[in-house]
Amino acid sequence: MAGSIMRELQGVHIKSVGTVRNYEQALKNVATAMANQGQHLRDLDHDRAISYLEHRAEEVGQKSLDIERQAIQSMFRHVTGKLDDGETLRVVRSEHEQVLHSRAYTPEQTHAIADNQREENALSTEIAYAAGLRAKELITLLPIEERPADIRQNKEPLDEKFMGREGQRYSVIGKGGLVREVMIPDNLAQRLEDRRLDQAIEVTDRNIIYQQHYNISAGRNWSQSFSYSSQQVLGWSNGAHGLRHSYAQERMDELRSQGLTREYALEVVSQELGHFRPDITEIYLR
Repeated sequence: MAGSIMRELQGVHIKSVGTVRNYEQALKNVATAMANQGQHLRDLDHDRAISYLEHRAEEVGQKSLDIERQAIQSMFRHVTGKLDDGETLRVVRSEHEQVLHSRAYTPEQTHAIADNQREENALSTEIAYAAGLRAKELITLLPIEERPADIRQNKEPLDEKFMGREGQRYSVIGKGGLVREVMIPDNLAQRLEDRRLDQAIEVTDRNIIYQQHYNISAGRNWSQSFSYSSQQVLGWSNGAHGLRHSYAQERMDELRSQGLTREYALEVVSQELGHFRPDITEIYLR
């Protein structure tokens, strides 16, 4: 399938042999992902493309991610007609380096960082640590009753999600627009509800518009505050992404101590973190 598309592109729209080779491999990767969902490469549309790229963002660096985006873009423009000339796919930023190099924070380090922040930043730090949230997911917090979680294809929710923890259920919008359930401890949930806005506001973070329902710091603003506070308090920063490492490592220890096998615990944590890939969870455990 990727080869037939490249034959339509080669020579007319793409003349570089190196570019043809890179694009063909990129489209093979996309085709494999589509086949795993029972679909064909030519069925790919704009929303599925962004979803694919956002999931790939934890697996590959920016250069590889950009090549895949450009290959899809070329296919959309010149083969399947999903984009007009001049239209582009949104640039997705790789998280691969963060996953590889970020390191977990201890509870004591996290609390020290939060103590050095203003309340709206500190609360976000504590919630991100307790629930394993990405910076942009903090923007989208909403009680689970108001926005139920999606059922991911071929991934039924596991009964052991949040096993051993107590708190209030919320949902966030993660990669690819997937709504997933998260749990926030009661004391943090109460502080969060105290900051509920009377009316949701529009927030733009990294050129994407979100609806925000709580008066807390989130997205890039919170991430920058976290790194600055970490530098001040600890003398170094692993970035806000390090809190997801903390969550993964602590949850693995909790679930193993409750009798789950390592393999099954990886599946549970991968669902709680929202990437649904045990092999990605493995990287977070380094």
